Amino acid sequence: MFKRVDRKAESRKRHLRVRNRVEGTPERPRLSVYRSLNHIYAQIIDDTKGVTLVAASTMDNGLKDQFSAGGNIEAAKVVGKAVAERALEKGVKKVVFDRGGHIYHGRIKALAEAAREAGLDF
Repeated sequence: MFKRVDRKAESRKRHLRVRNRVEGTPERPRLSVYRSLNHIYAQIIDDTKGVTLVAASTMDNGLKDQFSAGGNIEAAKVVGKAVAERALEKGVKKVVFDRGGHIYHGRIKALAEAAREAGLDF
């Protein structure tokens, strides 16, 4: 018989596996990405203090006007660029990338590449 796959549980396991290896420090904070069906969120976190330094998402008032829908690659690129610009304003240049249990493909990849193009190093 076939085994039923619980996708949420599998994604959670992948996320925990990534988080065991990836930790944000004051020198290299963690760029964490969360993706839902309709939106994408990114934040830069210093895990030693438990503080979010910078955040951007498709829900931000300044970013909503730049794309038609929040759940596509175009929106992910805008959010990646925005989070990188905000990080550079705060003096953060190097980060470690936490893909949140998702594969490096599609919206996650678009956000990461846009952040790199805007000046973040990871």
